[in-house]
Amino acid sequence: MTREANQIVETTAPGKRLLSLDALRGFDMFWIMGGESIAREAADLTHWAPLVWFHDQLHHPEWHGFALYDLIFPLFLFMAGVSMPFSFEKRLERGDTHGEIARHVIIRGLLLVVLGFIYNGILKFDWPHTRYPSVLGRIGLAYLFAGLIVISTGVRSRVLWLVGVLVGYWAALRFIPVPGFGAHDLTPGHTLTDFIDRSLIPGHLYHGDRDPEGLLGTMPAIGTALFGALTGEWLKSERWSEYMKAVGMVLAGAVCLALAWTWNLEFPINKNLWTSSFVLNCAGLSLLLMSLFYLVVDVWGFRRLAFPLIVIGSNSILIYLAPHFIDFAYATHALFDGILGLTGTYQPLLFVMAIVFVKWLLLYLLYKKRIFLRV
Repeated sequence: MTREANQIVETTAPGKRLLSLDALRGFDMFWIMGGESIAREAADLTHWAPLVWFHDQLHHPEWHGFALYDLIFPLFLFMAGVSMPFSFEKRLERGDTHGEIARHVIIRGLLLVVLGFIYNGILKFDWPHTRYPSVLGRIGLAYLFAGLIVISTGVRSRVLWLVGVLVGYWAALRFIPVPGFGAHDLTPGHTLTDFIDRSLIPGHLYHGDRDPEGLLGTMPAIGTALFGALTGEWLKSERWSEYMKAVGMVLAGAVCLALAWTWNLEFPINKNLWTSSFVLNCAGLSLLLMSLFYLVVDVWGFRRLAFPLIVIGSNSILIYLAPHFIDFAYATHALFDGILGLTGTYQPLLFVMAIVFVKWLLLYLLYKKRIFLRV
């Protein structure tokens, strides 16, 4: 724990924070901390067609395709990239060298990998049955390599790196043959990504013969972080007005979506493989969301409206890890069973809402004390 904010990002204006980034991170984490359960119970209770459709979007497709729930993970990684130019500039201004920043990036990335091991149960010491790939691990490795690229290159070189990792990943899956299956076989378990994971990763894989957070799939995930870093450079620039920055993100988002769905014809959008078209699709949606939150929170100043999300976003890693150590359902029963017992058919919906409230209350108390989990 530390009394510094988790990934606090400062703009070029002295003392001003890019609160939209905390708010968007909070919006992203809301769905992990219980938003999906609220949508499910509301859909089951009302059978209202828009709610049923929305809840259906909160499930990952089995293989090819895209649902809104697929955006949660890459959006978080995109935002980690957005923070890089601000964070690195701040460290340079206080006297850190490029080498010191690079060392910080490496340590932070590896620490996230270790937290991923802990999240997956490595402390049970059952090595053969432990799953080593993880969401936090992919974030850590993608952050590490993207951070080293950002600290050691200019904007043009970062664009070249971005194009290189996306095209290189496509080329690898398109042309490198897999023993027993050949090249360009994108069937589950037959891909180069899956073969490398089976060959190199100890323990067990999430789907037995494949893992959605495996090794080779980290390569395009670096591209997701680089998209965020380029967005951060755009937001940090003093050349453009705030409204032009928002418009620029909208236009860039539209271009990314068009490229994604064009590339989808050759290289399908697929979260399991983190395909290059998936990276572009998520970058497009992330840019559109970032522009919206930037306008509402930072430009128009609706900070009180965004405050509940800012509370979540300021301690995002903590609330991701907390359910492994805190029984929030037990606490919610202890606090609200007397009231919820009187709500009849609304009880399931109100109960999951109460769990989210208990989690948010914990985050609020930590926020008021200025206590944040910083990695």
